[in-house]
Amino acid sequence: MSDAVADKYRYFVTYSGVKLPLNLLNELEPEQLGNRNTFFRGQFDAQDRLIGIQKLVYGEIEMEHRYTYDDGGVLKRAEITDADGELTAMDFEA
Repeated sequence: MSDAVADKYRYFVTYSGVKLPLNLLNELEPEQLGNRNTFFRGQFDAQDRLIGIQKLVYGEIEMEHRYTYDDGGVLKRAEITDADGELTAMDFEA
């Protein structure tokens, strides 16, 4: 997730949909994280496109998504790492 703006995370309660990229919902402020066992951490590029998600459960990364977009802003590739560390990559045609 190195292309993120200033490597800053934004935090969310959940997501919606099954289509990629996932749609993160209910943004949290960093000071709200102390009371949560589970949350999603997202990173966005300079165009505010979601480029990475991590699901954190009790401080451990349970799932991770990384997204790459083409020049037109259309999702080009998704890399998903599950709780077992298994990576699945999906390429999308324009």
